[in-house]
Amino acid sequence: MRYAVRKFALSFAFAVASAAAALSAEVGAATGTTQTQDDSLKEFMAANPDCLEFNDQCSFCAVVNGAAECSTPQIACVKQKIQCTKRADK
Repeated sequence: MRYAVRKFALSFAFAVASAAAALSAEVGAATGTTQTQDDSLKEFMAANPDCLEFNDQCSFCAVVNGAAECSTPQIACVKQKIQCTKRADK
């Protein structure tokens, strides 16, 4: 009986912790307190109009028809400053 109570209590604690983490992420996004990846990509593209491919070591992007098309972020990556990896020939 004690084993079942402990197992239930542990499961409940994990569920509450997971819900709290998800809720805090949603609240941050809803209030606009976090900078989105789209904002930083737009700023980078505006500052580097001749850049055709770039990455932040997590997502790899290419400019297609004036818009960035990016890969899904890699698992366990450490996001770094966006760097251009291919520029248009002039």
